[in-house]
Amino acid sequence: MAEPAVEPAVEFGVEPASYRHWRVDVVGPVATVTMTVDADGGLRDDYELKLNSYDLGVDIELHDIVQRLRFEHPGVKAVVLTGGLDKIFCSGANIQMLAGSSHGHKVNFCKFTNETRNEIEEAGAHSGQRWIAAVNGTAAGGGYELALACNEILLVDDRASTVSLPEVPLLAVLPGTGGLTRVVDKRHVRRDLADVFATRSEGLRGQQALDWRLVDAIAPKSGFDQLVAERAALCVAASDRPDDGIGIDLPPLGATTSVDEGSLSARHLDVTVDRDAGLAEFVVRGPVGPQPATAGQLVDEGADCWLIGATLELDHAMLHLRFNEPAIGCWTIRTAGSSDAVVAAEAVIEREPEHWLVRETQLLWARTLKRLDLSARSVVALIDEGSCFAGTLAELAIAADRSVMLDGEREGSDLPAPSLLLTDANVGWYRMSNGLSRLATRFWQRDDEYAAARELIGKDLTADDAARAGLVTFAMDDIDWDDEVPVMLAERASFSPDALTAMEANLRFVGPETVETKIFARLTAWQNWVFQRPNAVGPDGALRRYGTGSRADFDMKRV
Repeated sequence: MAEPAVEPAVEFGVEPASYRHWRVDVVGPVATVTMTVDADGGLRDDYELKLNSYDLGVDIELHDIVQRLRFEHPGVKAVVLTGGLDKIFCSGANIQMLAGSSHGHKVNFCKFTNETRNEIEEAGAHSGQRWIAAVNGTAAGGGYELALACNEILLVDDRASTVSLPEVPLLAVLPGTGGLTRVVDKRHVRRDLADVFATRSEGLRGQQALDWRLVDAIAPKSGFDQLVAERAALCVAASDRPDDGIGIDLPPLGATTSVDEGSLSARHLDVTVDRDAGLAEFVVRGPVGPQPATAGQLVDEGADCWLIGATLELDHAMLHLRFNEPAIGCWTIRTAGSSDAVVAAEAVIEREPEHWLVRETQLLWARTLKRLDLSARSVVALIDEGSCFAGTLAELAIAADRSVMLDGEREGSDLPAPSLLLTDANVGWYRMSNGLSRLATRFWQRDDEYAAARELIGKDLTADDAARAGLVTFAMDDIDWDDEVPVMLAERASFSPDALTAMEANLRFVGPETVETKIFARLTAWQNWVFQRPNAVGPDGALRRYGTGSRADFDMKRV
């Protein structure tokens, strides 16, 4: 088996002027997003992105489009996603790219792509910006999964265009971005029909695709544009987004961050990477100076304000570490600043939750915090002197796999003893993939403890208070802290990263199972396994043999 290609460093900072694979046209309340992938625009040079196939670079641009449509175009109420090549909507993830990628890159790629699909679904569910897949040609594999993320799927009935999930019969892998789950859980396709569909490499077309609920409507080529326009008009009529809202400019992701030897420095965040120890220390700084108190002021300041700028920097830092520092297995999270300033900055969300930009800002924080939940890294919150784990930033401590809080002040220090402050942000603003707040997840089926924790909202909690309430794992004085925290982190770094990833994913997603938890907990586990099996990636496996004219040689034993 050939060695995987060397993965280049991944950059996430794109903007409309730099797009190579997508075109966005906004006409009134409708945006049309057209996929026309540049075959020579892959992140590596050992494959071509033919037939509107995609790699991580294509999806980074799509992520940027989803963000910008929500923040820069408040008047857009419907988004039409379509293909720009003749008879091709999207043929899915590029097979040569997958065959030549490291195992870690394949799984990280699928995870990021899944997160982008969820952003599209969230836009329709919570932002009043519904997406319509205008499938004007063949949609195969990840291409159909892209359509599945939209609110509606419209298929041209031209006797040639099909929808399919051919990964099992052709590649010996699974649809990697939620296709199986969305077919049965979102589109309510009957299980036996879904089984046939997922093993029929040629897919389904026209009326049969409609009858099996794989698409929502069909039309001949002559009437397809009219069908799309009619459905878009219905989405516009149902949206609550403003007709006259003023958008804000988003910087390219990472534009306010400098990277030096893997460490990051930004306006609101520093990340120090210690490769020898396998650690990255995040320090998230709270707001300094006056922050927007009204939605109008939030619009005026845009991404320059702390509430938006800090989460963009945190999101970029996590993505950078995921792809470019895969051996850094433990993230410690500290904060620095004033708890009162954090509470004052987030107050606009409580005052004007229905304003379009306030809503988008809250949802952006929710997505960023989910990114933390879904990162295959150990997360340890260190709540020490000078910290500001309050409200929105307290979510970082609650999200951590374990948390340590300094009990009292350090001898000789002029910084105050740390406190933990819960606000309304911690009981529903930022829901996890399981549909619950992190506080409700922490106390799942322990209703008395959850109710007691909610009674503490608005109170500055000492380490002893927080430990007794079950809000931190350990409370330590400065002597124990200095002795025990380094040992705890070194021990964590000594464990198998595979076992830790599996353990953490099992423990984090407490409570009800949702489409998201199925995709990220169940599907990611299967991806980690299937992508390492010789039947898929071995020298005679399906990914290696695809396109050669030779059949894969399978080990037929089931385990």
